[in-house]
Amino acid sequence: MTDKTADHIALPEGSIEKKTNTLNLGPTHPATHGVFQNVLEMDGERIVSATSTVGYIHRAFEKIAERRPLYQIQPLTDRLNYCSSPLNNIGWQLTCEKLLGIKTPKRVDYLRVIIMELARISDHLICNSIVGVDSGAYTGFLYVMQYREMIYEIYEEICGARLTTNIGRIGGFERNFTPKAWQRLEDFLDEKTGYPAQLKEFENLFTRNRIFMDRTIGCGPISAERALNYGFTGPNLRAAGVDYDVRIHTPYSSYEDFDFTIPVGTTGDCYDRYLVRNQEMWQSLHILNQAYKKIKEFKGAEAEVYHADTPEFYLPDKKDVYTKMEALIYHFKIIMGETEMPKGEVYHSIEGANGELGYYLISDGGRTPYRLHFRRPCFIYYQAYPELIKGGMLSDAVITMSSLNLIAGELDA
Repeated sequence: MTDKTADHIALPEGSIEKKTNTLNLGPTHPATHGVFQNVLEMDGERIVSATSTVGYIHRAFEKIAERRPLYQIQPLTDRLNYCSSPLNNIGWQLTCEKLLGIKTPKRVDYLRVIIMELARISDHLICNSIVGVDSGAYTGFLYVMQYREMIYEIYEEICGARLTTNIGRIGGFERNFTPKAWQRLEDFLDEKTGYPAQLKEFENLFTRNRIFMDRTIGCGPISAERALNYGFTGPNLRAAGVDYDVRIHTPYSSYEDFDFTIPVGTTGDCYDRYLVRNQEMWQSLHILNQAYKKIKEFKGAEAEVYHADTPEFYLPDKKDVYTKMEALIYHFKIIMGETEMPKGEVYHSIEGANGELGYYLISDGGRTPYRLHFRRPCFIYYQAYPELIKGGMLSDAVITMSSLNLIAGELDA
């Protein structure tokens, strides 16, 4: 809707006075793909300036977390970037393990890598297919969403959930992966009938498509210097030419055992962001194949390991709770939140699908965090959004927002 109130642009004396109109893009506009508002000052179809507003779905996660024991905080992290919630879950688990001094077995690390890379693919395919939709091409979205469904079916087989997964536990996973989960992973990775073939088809539809290129090249660009000044990370920073990736810079979950490259762009525009995410999906597929191969090398008792030995924070098997006093005691203390954590101050970050996803945790030795802060990449990107769309067309504002992959749940937290 266009506001009838018009602002005036100051022009040299003797020239014709021009008026600008105010346009509310959001907070519930379907093109914003989330609940946030941008008040645009428009000169016709061109954006003169923009003011962004956040907080429409702010849920005070950090303050809620300060009243919960560690294991009860994990379901909150699902609701950050819900397009790749397992990444949020595992990032939180790694933070807790850093505070508690827990060392996970290699097999647990590799299982986590599989889940994290599946989540990265799920997030990137949503972002790039929606960029296609916002440029007028709906077909690519239909092509890849069925493969997101395959990823969700793998999640479902492992933990019973699909979108907000609450997958894994402090120390590892709730249960071992089933043969059906491995079969579904094999189906997804199949070169001829799985996602690799579909991703190639998706690229054929968009990468050299003249209409798509005209809509994205030069749209919403940002330089490497400006991106660093804002605090960009992840694909949006790498598209600007900076090869920073937490998996390489500060390896976690045994990522140092894997061979992969970091795609980078040059211009930081919508097209480069699209290309970087596409190449990252190929790299994720490469990592998944390596991780699956490593998993199959475990034999005997090692092949059954899916969590670390940390009874104070890991729920025992239900059959043990019914038959063993120690298991019953640990179960009761964990469920009732009666296990105190050590004093300490830790920060741990992972390479989330959108960038560096970090958790800053301060413990005073109680049963709940003294302070907790989430580093949400989307909150940082959104600060730069008015600068990226200034001087562009209204249609560019929509596609720029999509290519930044702004997720409202992560943005507001």
